[in-house]
Amino acid sequence: MTSSGWDSADFRDRVQAALDAFLEEQAGRLAPLGPDAARLLDEARAAVSGGKRFRAAFCYWGHLAVAPDVADRPAENDALIRACASLELLHASALVHDDLMDASDTRRGRPATHRQFETDHRRAGWRGDPEQYGGAAAILLGDLLLSWADELLRRCGLPAEQVAPALDVFDLCRSEVIAGQFLDVSVQARGLADVDAAMTVLRYKSAKYSIERPLHIGAALAGAGPGTMADLTAFGLPLGEAFQLRDDLLGVFGDPAATGKPAGDDLIEGKRTVLVALALDAAGPDEADALHRALGSDLDEAAVQRLRGIIDASGAHGQVESVIGELAGRAVTALERAGVDDRARGVLRDLASAATDRAV
Repeated sequence: MTSSGWDSADFRDRVQAALDAFLEEQAGRLAPLGPDAARLLDEARAAVSGGKRFRAAFCYWGHLAVAPDVADRPAENDALIRACASLELLHASALVHDDLMDASDTRRGRPATHRQFETDHRRAGWRGDPEQYGGAAAILLGDLLLSWADELLRRCGLPAEQVAPALDVFDLCRSEVIAGQFLDVSVQARGLADVDAAMTVLRYKSAKYSIERPLHIGAALAGAGPGTMADLTAFGLPLGEAFQLRDDLLGVFGDPAATGKPAGDDLIEGKRTVLVALALDAAGPDEADALHRALGSDLDEAAVQRLRGIIDASGAHGQVESVIGELAGRAVTALERAGVDDRARGVLRDLASAATDRAV
């Protein structure tokens, strides 16, 4: 229960139930394809299980910010929950593809999708390259989840004329996150850590699709006009940037028991995040060279600790914490000025705190 009285745990349960029901429907459709399709569905279920459901929550309260009475209309509210759940399918798609591109071994404490299918191949003793099979399966599952995200939004149960404006935002959201992901891949390939480039990646790969666009989709479903959309951008975009900067810190300093990822996972994957860019700019020549050379290599715990020390000593850790606070403060100030429902404002304020003050 949040300080504003919203039962966030019940909301997460309702989103999970909507996802489970949708995947059961898809399982029936794909049953004629046999056990391989069933394995794909099992991995889809795993990909959409658990999580913080921030994207669904921001979509829901973006809607109630404009149309608060929907909470009192059960059938319409259930349809809205399904629309919000579509964003969790989009998120799952992005994570499956992201883990493959980053060669990540784990996700939320279990094998990443490509690793799971790779293991299945090895255990079965099949022909061909297990890694190639795992990669192919992850690409296809990510594509399927992306397709299903669009389908669930279109068939959420709200009238087509209500859904159409939200689909326009959803189209933009998908284009932004995919292009942002390619920008990220290109930045890593070039081995550059320019702060401006890192911020652009952060904004389009994560910040917009995590908070701003979910707010817009929810508001579009409620018939919001340009003024409300602008108000939600003023709140959602800086908050999304703060949210991802917190992820960047957790990717280096997070506790594996909480994050489900190895210690210093972003350093092992060689991610050129804003945190790393700032550290490379501020560290001494020898320390910066050591950090640059170590990024993307197989680091043991002692090496991770040394790199954490370089980042801390450079002042980058503290600088990112300061920027998170500044961005979150800017977002909340914009929220207080926004022309939205007062209860929604209170819940969105709570969500802003949860998105930025977290250890996972």
